[in-house]
Amino acid sequence: MDTLIVILSVLCICTAALFGLGYYMFAFVVVRPKPKAKKPETDLVYIQREQNRERDKKALLQREHEDLSVKTHDGLTLRGWFFPGNGSAESAKRFLIFSHGHKCNGIDEFSHIAPLYLDELGYGVLMPDHRAHGRSDGKYIGFSVLDSRDILLWVNYLTKRFGEDIEIVMHGASMGAATILLANQSDALPPQVKLIVEDCGFSSAYEELRYNVKIILKFDAKPVLDVANMFCRLFAGYDFRESDALGNMDKSKRPILFVHGAEDKYVPTYMGQRMYDACTVPKDILLVEKAVHVFSYYEAPELYKAKVREFIENHISLEREYKKPPCL
Repeated sequence: MDTLIVILSVLCICTAALFGLGYYMFAFVVVRPKPKAKKPETDLVYIQREQNRERDKKALLQREHEDLSVKTHDGLTLRGWFFPGNGSAESAKRFLIFSHGHKCNGIDEFSHIAPLYLDELGYGVLMPDHRAHGRSDGKYIGFSVLDSRDILLWVNYLTKRFGEDIEIVMHGASMGAATILLANQSDALPPQVKLIVEDCGFSSAYEELRYNVKIILKFDAKPVLDVANMFCRLFAGYDFRESDALGNMDKSKRPILFVHGAEDKYVPTYMGQRMYDACTVPKDILLVEKAVHVFSYYEAPELYKAKVREFIENHISLEREYKKPPCL
């Protein structure tokens, strides 16, 4: 009898620990963090990035811009900054939608890249904040699953405002890259979206979390992730496994430019390579030497810009020329 009590006690403790760790993981990944003073960076690389972000963000907000919002199907207000392009009248029909990463926001993530689209390519630029990020509403982070549906609301907004004949490029980083990969696989993707640029997106949300938990805990804690996923379904209304860009790559609708840092240890480089290999639509890939997670542009800005310009030229500009009526 005493042995049975001991066994039952151990089982109860283990179960409680499993559920406790699972809930902690769910809360860390999915629940919007409370505002608090940010710990100062100690790594020189990240200190420099913070300084660059503040400089670039300040410069960007000095330009003409609008504060926009849309409503989600579940009643949240999503907010974003819109910057008109500086190009020709024709380019007023061309737009770029950015999609930021986990626990970041649009303007912090992309203020350094925005001039490429605004000034060099003449695109109007939209920088939305995903649900539970930045200035947008929400308690639970969509972790690409809900965000891939939300971002199409911004596509519809631009289409209604500027016309059915607009052209849209979507450019995402990390979780935001996974977001636009999923949107590109959706049957609801509007024809105005012409191509996507995904930078270090994960191939599967479930596998991305499993990979990072294994690094932190030093063992494969799949049961902990499964409990976290249970809480996610219960409270946030989605399953991590719904984000499976690799498994659904054959459903992709538009051309994809894959970008990944060769030294990315957060979203491992092999994820980007596997998606590129499985991709069935027109594609290209840029692997940036020495670049860690979301640092490809910082590591090789000219190479990055040249590849983006080339990809757009090959897959939008040529299509645009083909559609022109013949001269009489």
